[in-house]
Amino acid sequence: MPTPLKRFVSYWNNLTAADVARLEEFYTENAVFQDPFNKVQGHAAIKHIFDDMFVRLIDPKFVITETIEQDNRVLLVWDFSFRIKSLKPDLKRTIHGTSLIRFAADGRALSHRDYWDAAGELYEQLPVIGSVMRTLKRRMA
Repeated sequence: MPTPLKRFVSYWNNLTAADVARLEEFYTENAVFQDPFNKVQGHAAIKHIFDDMFVRLIDPKFVITETIEQDNRVLLVWDFSFRIKSLKPDLKRTIHGTSLIRFAADGRALSHRDYWDAAGELYEQLPVIGSVMRTLKRRMA
C-alpha cells in the first residue's frame, strides 16, 4: 500500500471528532463526497457531515478491512459501528459498505463515494419506518 493510501486508511480507522478538522490534509479543496444521504463539495461541506456524525452518534468507528487499488482509484471495504444517541443508545449497530476514492496527483482525495444499503442496514432497524421497509421487502421478494 503506498504511503498516501496508508495515511488515508489510518485517518479513517482512527477518526475522532477532533480529527475532522484535519480533513483538508486528505481531501482536495473541491473534493466531492457522496453517500446515500448526501452529495456535497468542498472542505466545509464535508466537514459538516462528519462533525454532525459525532454530534448525533456515540462512538462512531470505521474499520477498513480491505483495499483494492487501480491507478488513481481505490476501493475501501469497511465496517462502520455506532450507537444512535436519540434511539436506543445502548444498541450498537454496524453498517457494512464500500467507498470508491479517486486521488489527485498530490495523494489527496478528489472524490469519495460511499456505497451501502441504507434500507437494509439502517431503515429496517428503526421504529415505524422499519416495519414499513420490512413489509415492502417481503412483498417484493
